[in-house]
Order: sequence, then structure tokens, then C-alpha cells
Amino acid sequence: MTKDVIALTPTMPDLRTLLAGLYAGGPDLAVGTMADGAVVQLCAPDGRPLVSVEAPIPVHVPGEVTRLLDRPVPDGPVWWTEARASTAVTEAARLAGSFAGRLATVLGGTVWPPEAATTDIVPLTTDISAVPVPATAVPAVDVLTPSTAVVIQDRPLVTMTSWLADALRAAAENERALHIVTPPTARLTLPTRTALRALPNRWVVQHPEHGYYDGLSGAQLHWKNGTFTPVHDENGASAVADAFTAVAPTREHQLLLALRTRHPADEQLVLGNALETAFQHLTGAPPAGWSTAEPVSLPWSTRRLTEFARTRAPQPTWLTAVGHPDRPALATLRILRTQAGVEEDITLALGYGHDEKPPLDTIEPLAAALAAEHGLVSLLTSLRTARRDLTIPPSLEPLAIPLAFTLGHNEVENLGLTHAEHPPAGPTPRRLGPPTRPALHYLLGDGTDPEAWSTFQQLTQHLKQAVDGNPGPPLGRR
Repeated sequence: MTKDVIALTPTMPDLRTLLAGLYAGGPDLAVGTMADGAVVQLCAPDGRPLVSVEAPIPVHVPGEVTRLLDRPVPDGPVWWTEARASTAVTEAARLAGSFAGRLATVLGGTVWPPEAATTDIVPLTTDISAVPVPATAVPAVDVLTPSTAVVIQDRPLVTMTSWLADALRAAAENERALHIVTPPTARLTLPTRTALRALPNRWVVQHPEHGYYDGLSGAQLHWKNGTFTPVHDENGASAVADAFTAVAPTREHQLLLALRTRHPADEQLVLGNALETAFQHLTGAPPAGWSTAEPVSLPWSTRRLTEFARTRAPQPTWLTAVGHPDRPALATLRILRTQAGVEEDITLALGYGHDEKPPLDTIEPLAAALAAEHGLVSLLTSLRTARRDLTIPPSLEPLAIPLAFTLGHNEVENLGLTHAEHPPAGPTPRRLGPPTRPALHYLLGDGTDPEAWSTFQQLTQHLKQAVDGNPGPPLGRR
């Protein structure tokens, strides 16, 4: 398995300290760079990379290091320097540990995982000539085939690091699947889960007793023709791994919001306000921070977020936002320029313990605020039984049950108020905003009855009937 080692230091490692860390292999190893100098590599004499070190990241967001390392750490701003060891060379993991240990020793920091820390010189004894040079320039990729990029991760929480984001982007550009292989003890963060949402990307769990299976669907997998693919029986059916279904139920909950907004594209547009409004209504505070990857490193700022998205336009921008430590809250935000304007696709998750009640009475006021001030297209709010910490385990989790669905003013107008307001099977919506041009808020249930999905499906089918033959996108979809 891959060994990732992280040095957490109170000050930024300077060039001299980095070089001292890179001396972990002694004078016989070489140092190289890639990605325009953003990645430094400790290499064997023949140039084969052994350890890749990402540029240090300042993390100013409270609680973020504890969230991602899955263990309490001292709070306060830190510099996060991550080293990724090659899986093909025995000494690489110890070299990464020695690199991180040297940084922590010089700068007074700590190392994760703690047992990896050392300051020893690690001599290279492996016969490098027998180890094939990887056929990829992406440090995170361990195996590359014509169809698939495989990333092997051995950490309790698989986060959407810049390493992983680069691997995902490179795989997509080359029309490859990204498969992340982990032990059964690993979990995913919401951003990583979002990235693996669609096939052919997969989360591959390597179980010592049950073999390989898909951590999101449970399908048994095997390696065939250079990729992980489901195992089918003689009838073409795929089996579900026993490890996926053998789980103890939890009494914790997650409140989930799938939100879309649309704005005219003009110079005065400020992005992120809808997400900030959702955080304010549901947690009592704006997001604590945002970033393009994990760790979420930048303090929350709609101005800086907007400036960043402008630099990427017309390309889409994908971001992550996180809440304050007292209330687990995590969001992904995708900003996209379309013919209709600028759209924000937001997924927001909030976690609650068994003795905490999700603020369901806040959803309608939030929907009204989004419709009145933030260009709401649609909002689907759901509740599910799942972990309070918002991480995703490689096991069966109950489906989310819809609570409410809201259509913005423009969508209601496009569909026709009379049609949208009278679904034949219910529910009768509540009007939000101006009586003559309202948004519509449909109550679907209390989050305990799975039949709410049937009600929601009937509602969406009814709404789609109004746009049959209309070349425009129904319900805000592109």
C-alpha cells in the first residue's frame, strides 16, 4: 500500500530545511522537480522517483487538520507538507518518514502518522534496475494501463488532496478511469466521494477475506484486462460482497442539500453567497474556509472565491468549503458558465449525533432567502442515517429520504404557475415570495418514510410534462 507521510510545522519549511529533509537517503540519491517546481522528488541514481514532496500548504482553518487526520491535533495555523512514497521500492516509505521527521525536528512540529517519524539516513539497497520506471508523470498514480489509472491509498481517511485531484484530472483528460484502492478500514471524505460518483471511476476495497469489492455499491470486483470490473455469474448478475452488508446500524444523521443557482454574468456578480446563506441558516455561521482541494486551507471569502473563479472562466471551477469544528458541515461547489449565465451546483452535508435534532424548521426560511436573493433554480433537501463526521465507509448506508423540494421564481414561471402548483398526486406547495411570481416549496415528508421518494418522482414527472417539446432545460438542468 502507498505510504503518505505528513509533516505539520508551525512555520514554513525553507529551502535549507527541505534540503536537510531530502538528505534522508544520503548523498547517493538525487533531487528533481516536476509540475513547474511545485513537486520535489527524491530519486534513485537512475532518476526513478522514490518520494514525491508537495509544496507546503498553510492551513488557517480551525479544526481542519483534526478532521482530515482523524485524530486530535493541536489547534492553530500549521504548514502541511505531504510526502508520498513509491509503492515499488521497499525503502521509499522509510525515506518519506525520515524526510518528514527531519522537518518536524528542525521546525518543532509533528509527523503523521507518528510511527513513521525518524531522522535516520535510509540507504537504498533495492536493485533499482529490476524495478520498472512508472509510465506516468503523475506522482499519485501507482499503476497505469490504457484504460485505468490506479491510486493505492493506505490512510484512514482518503481526502481529495491536490495529488488526487491531479490524478483525477489527468485520467479524465486521457479518457481513463480513476480507481482508488484502499484497505477496508479506510473511509472517504465528501469531496472524494463526489469525485468518484460516476463510472468508470471506482473506490476499490481490498478485503483480506472477501477480496476486492466496490466501496460504494458493494459489487464484487476482479482485475481483468487492466481494470477493476464486476464479477458476473453465468446469468450475468453481479454479487455483493458480504463485507459490504455486514454493518452495525448507526443512530446518527446527515442533512443533505442539493442546491442550484443561476445568475446573470456581469462584473458585479459575487459567487458563494448562496452557500454562505445556507451555512448561516443551518449552522449560525458562514463557512470557516474554502479551497480547491483538501486540506481546506483558506479562510472563507466570497470575494477571493469569485476572483479565483474568474481566472478560470470559461472553464468550470470546483471548490470545497468546510464549517467550524463544533458542527460538521462540508460542501462542494461547482461553478459553471453556461448560455443562461453563471451557475453554482452545491452539495452541502451536515452531521448530527443521535441526541441532536437537525434544524428541519429552518429549511423553508432558507429556501425563501435563496429564492429572493440568490437566484435559486432548485433545492432538494434530504435526511439520511449516516455518520455524524460526514465520512463515507465502505459499507451499505441507507438511502437519503427527501424532505422538501423547492423551485425558484424563474423555474416556476417557465413551467407555468398553475401547472406547477397542482401536481395530481400532491403535495400542494407553499408559495414563497411575491404572490404573483412566487417560488414553490413542496413538503415531501419528515425524513422517515421511504415512500417520499415515490412522491418526489411523481412530482418531478408532473413538472417535466410542462416542458415536453420545449428545447430549454427542464428544472434548471443543462
